[in-house]
Amino acid sequence: MAAELKLVRTAAEEAIVARFPTVKTSLAGDAGVVRLREAAFDLLAKRGLPHRRVEEWKYTDLRGLMREAAPLAERPAAADAAAALKGAAALAGLDACEIGFVNGHLMAEASDLGGTPAGVEIVPLAEALAAGHALLKSMSPVDAARDNAAYALNTAFMNDGAVIRIAAGSAVERPLHLRFVNTGAAPFSTAVRVLLVVEPGASATLIETHEGPGSLAYQPNTVVEIIAHDNAAVRHVRMNAEGDALALSTLTAKLGAHVSFDTLNVAVGASVARHQVFLTFAGEHTTARINGATMLKDKQHGDTTLLVDHAVPHCDSKELFKTVIDDTATGVFQGKIIVRPHAQKTDGRMMSASLLLSDGGTMNNKPELEIFADDVQCAHGATCGQLDEDLLFYLMARGLPRKEAETLMVQAFLGEAVELVEHEATREALLAVIEGWLKARH
Repeated sequence: MAAELKLVRTAAEEAIVARFPTVKTSLAGDAGVVRLREAAFDLLAKRGLPHRRVEEWKYTDLRGLMREAAPLAERPAAADAAAALKGAAALAGLDACEIGFVNGHLMAEASDLGGTPAGVEIVPLAEALAAGHALLKSMSPVDAARDNAAYALNTAFMNDGAVIRIAAGSAVERPLHLRFVNTGAAPFSTAVRVLLVVEPGASATLIETHEGPGSLAYQPNTVVEIIAHDNAAVRHVRMNAEGDALALSTLTAKLGAHVSFDTLNVAVGASVARHQVFLTFAGEHTTARINGATMLKDKQHGDTTLLVDHAVPHCDSKELFKTVIDDTATGVFQGKIIVRPHAQKTDGRMMSASLLLSDGGTMNNKPELEIFADDVQCAHGATCGQLDEDLLFYLMARGLPRKEAETLMVQAFLGEAVELVEHEATREALLAVIEGWLKARH
């Protein structure tokens, strides 16, 4: 008789399993949302947190990293939230419509909800869940994400965020800036969800910034879901400037026909960070560009995991990820492009390039292609190396000190990924972030 295998849970897993029954009655949502929550919780209860033997988490052992499951953050007082947002520095000063989140809660009194551009509707997720907002039926648009532990953890406990609608035909010139600020005196976790629905023929730019204290171990978990209908154009920029955090973030995107979609993730913060992208082409003749620029130092661990699903013909995807590693930091890139049997005329190209500035740094690259169609153009590649000594000598021979020469080379290396950003002020602010990171290194 075969022995029954029993899952031995860690302290963090036990806390998660015990927490859900006590909080689910206080979490708003209609029957459809309840089903999503319960399915996500069942996945966590059955499998536990992923570990090294789970292929998608081979290089980021979440079970080992999450020693304790911090409690969900309470909604902060209005004065405390205003002070936290006022002191936030990530990409501050942009001419944008700002939506402020503190510890995972949308602070309407500190946001531009009353001054949104024409064609933009923003509803706090807590209100949308309580009212059964019609757009919530569009939540979880990418099936592949539902099987992911970090996404499931967010789905089970999501309590606030935003539902954003860009009306059909609207050309929203002013960016929407989602400012996620974390603060507190004791460890906490968040489960914030943003749903952006861009209706046919509309265009918009969405910017995310994430930051928090360097003296507090906290656990933010953010999901941003984008649904771009036919003939839409979406520009998305995300910046991770978290503090001493175990930061999980997921971007899902479902793209209709004739859509133009760009996304860039810039990461300089968090002790441990994993950013996931799940993108599905649901309409033909659509183009997606997915870039990343990651800068790691000290003992930071930065993981970028990507799944691009070419489910229909005549679509293009271009992925470019640049990683700079200093000290004893560890970088991870896992990227997979899937081309379905009927997705002919697909063009998918993925590249990960890494630059090691020290002997103690580590980079793990795992690019993959799964191609089930024959009339396609697909390629992937990965490089890992140090600064070119010949180029350094060339710059130094023209009067530049070695440190300045190194800075110029690293800026050029990362700048190729940041060039994706069309909004000039945002692009310049991101380049300033890169420059500041390099100056701090020296």
